[in-house]
Amino acid sequence: MLKTRRGKEIWLVTQPDHAALAGLLAAHWGNGEFARPGAFAASPDEESVRREAILAVAEHDNGWWEWEADPDLSPEDGLPQGLGEVLKDPISGMQRWRLGVPRLAARHPYASLLIGDHAQWLYAAQFEEGHAAELTHPLQRGRSAYPRELEPAAQRFIAEVREMQEGFRWRVSQDPLWRSALEPEHRLPHARLVQILDALSLALCSDVILPEGGGAIGLGQDALEFADVPRSEWGDRVTLRLHPVGEGRMAVDPYPFAEPELRVAVAARVATAGSDWRAAERRLMSFTFARP
Repeated sequence: MLKTRRGKEIWLVTQPDHAALAGLLAAHWGNGEFARPGAFAASPDEESVRREAILAVAEHDNGWWEWEADPDLSPEDGLPQGLGEVLKDPISGMQRWRLGVPRLAARHPYASLLIGDHAQWLYAAQFEEGHAAELTHPLQRGRSAYPRELEPAAQRFIAEVREMQEGFRWRVSQDPLWRSALEPEHRLPHARLVQILDALSLALCSDVILPEGGGAIGLGQDALEFADVPRSEWGDRVTLRLHPVGEGRMAVDPYPFAEPELRVAVAARVATAGSDWRAAERRLMSFTFARP
C-alpha cells in the first residue's frame, strides 16, 4: 500500500493500482523523439514485443495481490502499512517477488523476464559491486533501502531470481520471432522502462520518490529528474525532467508520450487514523503531462 499524509487525511493507493497506472504510461510511451516499447532495436515482431513490455510494466507489482487483499496494519494508525513500513521486513518482500516474478510465465515469459530484472536489480544495486547506475531504480537514489545484515539473504534471492529468469530466457529463445528481444539492445531499455515508469507512478501515487534538493510532498507535486531514460535506443539515454505547474499538470522535458497532452488518473482511498479504511471515500486523482 502506498500511504501519503495530508494533514489529518491519509491517502491510500494499492500497489496493483499504482502498477496499472505505470502500465498506462507505458502504453502511451513513444513519439517522434522517443521509441515505443518494442522499437528500441530492429525486431521481426515489434508489436508483440511492445505488448509484452507494457504487460511487464503494468504487472510488475502483482506479487502484492495477496498482501493487498488482507494487508498488515500499522500499530500507529490502524491503517494498512505503507511501503516504508513494509520494507522494514525485507524478507517478506522477497516472498512477494517469488510470487510475482513467475506468475505470468506460462504465457508471458518475456514479461516475466523483465519483472525479474526489476526485482533482482533492486537488491543488486545495494549488494553487488559494480551494479550500473543506469540500472538503479530512482527510488534508491541517495538512500540504502535495505540493512547491511540482509546481504546473505539478498545474494541468495538474486541467484534464485536469475535461475528463474534463465528458464524464461530459454523459452523465449526457442521462438525465432522472439529471439532478438533477448539481446541487450532490446532487453535493457525495456527493463529500464519498468524502473522509470514505476518511479513516475510512485511519484503520482505517494511521496516515496525524493525530488531534487529536499523532501517529497508527493501525489504529483514534486519536481523530479529521472536519469538514463532510453530514448531512441539503449545507447541514447536522456534525463527526464518533470515540473508540476498546478492543478495536476506536469511539464515534462524532453516529452516522451504519443499525445500532445496525456491525461491519466488513479483512485485513492482517503482515510483518517483509526477509521475503517475499507469504507473510506475513494477520490480520483487526475494528472496531465504536457510539454513545457
